[in-house]
Amino acid sequence: MIVSKTPFRMSFVGGGSDLPAYYRQDEGAVLSTTVDKYMYVTVNQKFDGDIRLSYSKTEDVNHISQIKHPIVRNVLELMDISGGIEIASMADIPSKGSGLGSSSSYTVALLHALHAYKNRHISKGELGRLASHVEIELCGDPIGKQDQYAAAFGGLNLIRFHVDDSVSVDPIICKPETIKKIEASILVFYTGRTRNATALLSEQSKNMDNSKKRKLMREMVNLANEMKYLLESNNLEAVGELLDKNWKLKRQIAAGVTDSQIDDWYQQGISAGAKGGKLLGAGNGGFMMFFAPVDKHRDIVKAMGGLREIPFSFDQNGSQIVFYQPNTSKS
Repeated sequence: MIVSKTPFRMSFVGGGSDLPAYYRQDEGAVLSTTVDKYMYVTVNQKFDGDIRLSYSKTEDVNHISQIKHPIVRNVLELMDISGGIEIASMADIPSKGSGLGSSSSYTVALLHALHAYKNRHISKGELGRLASHVEIELCGDPIGKQDQYAAAFGGLNLIRFHVDDSVSVDPIICKPETIKKIEASILVFYTGRTRNATALLSEQSKNMDNSKKRKLMREMVNLANEMKYLLESNNLEAVGELLDKNWKLKRQIAAGVTDSQIDDWYQQGISAGAKGGKLLGAGNGGFMMFFAPVDKHRDIVKAMGGLREIPFSFDQNGSQIVFYQPNTSKS
């Protein structure tokens, strides 16, 4: 039996520049962190030759081609696993439409677990690359690459997306006290709304043909690089302002990123003392994050009108194998 544990991610600035429609002409950059909310995937040999999957649904099938879950089907084909396996998953938070990169965390967790199942080591960089390949090319999802690399590597990073399709992960080097101050300043609320990001991301990609929209995205990339500089200078004074600028730029990239209810929530948080914030993920649902002085947190919680506050800490480890019972027949 194998158990993998893979974090979700919280993106701060630059989101959307990881889409190929942008980075294949201009280098993209996203500053993000992984958080202490996880996707767990368990893999075990099944006594017969069938395949059993347990996620939000249960599938019992005789052949890979019968699997409805596209990520599992494509990963099993990629890794040449034909049957005799049981795969189960669970998550610490709602894993659909959360804006925390849940589908990519699942893909990374599944790939990591199956490599261990076959008694193979896989590097963090290869995990990010393979997970991106599965979701974007094999499953045909119109998404970017930030989530896969964030989940694989873990930690607070500036992730760069180069015109040749390569990706580099640059950890933010700063004092431990700076990380603690960032964590202490962040408030996250669950909106109770989930959404399918496919339509939003497809529109964002299409809009990169528009020179004005591309310019907005280029400004967001500049903010990601600026935030890296601030954090590595252990200067948090302008972080909230950068988040606010990024959110105002993002909401201009594509229709549907926000609506009147989301705008109201955001304005209520700002009016109560937040320096900046954003809706996590592609937009229109999931979790809303604010950056605010600690002494303003109580006022912000009150202003959010009963939205559920979700405590978060940062994760530093990325995807891990937390239980490994070697299967000598799989190599």
